[in-house]
Amino acid sequence: MVEVLIVYYSRWGSTAEMANLIARGVEEVPGAVAKVRTVPEVSPVCQATEDAIPNAGPPYATLDDLKSCDGLALGSPTHFGNMAAPLKYFLDNTSSLWFSGTLSGKPAGVFTATSSMHAGQEATLITMLLPLLHHGMVLVGIPSSESALLETTSGGTPYGPSRHTGSDNAVSDDERKLCRAFGARLARMALALKNAEVK
Repeated sequence: MVEVLIVYYSRWGSTAEMANLIARGVEEVPGAVAKVRTVPEVSPVCQATEDAIPNAGPPYATLDDLKSCDGLALGSPTHFGNMAAPLKYFLDNTSSLWFSGTLSGKPAGVFTATSSMHAGQEATLITMLLPLLHHGMVLVGIPSSESALLETTSGGTPYGPSRHTGSDNAVSDDERKLCRAFGARLARMALALKNAEVK
């Protein structure tokens, strides 16, 4: 059995919806289970007063969640071609895991949502991959063998699932397929690497 951790930040729910679709893809693979977590807002006020448990949605991610996972998916809306500050803040506090090599050899991938078509989806995904490389993780994207990647007219990239929320905020069929395919691919990779020695 493998556990794929899905950690995301979502202000308006678009990235959260992707996280749930990815979780469905993970759990379509026999022997895999998804664990969905979010991260809190970041500001001097929120950091001092935010409850330990959110009012709605999944619990906040912890370093223990990262330690125990067999695979990881990180999600964030695109903010000026980069991940949102709350997710970056969470990642910046993983130094102890970097020193111990806890995440090394585990599969990981990324996903993003944007409100406009050319808002920097691919730049965001690439910058989200960099910390995972530093942790020694095995990067998982979406290969061109996924037909939805070649057919999509909204979101979807080889670097990971993306979503164009547009004016109606609806997930397109291709975006939905790519999220689930990505989750399943990450789960299969976690199963393959679970007992393999990767240095």
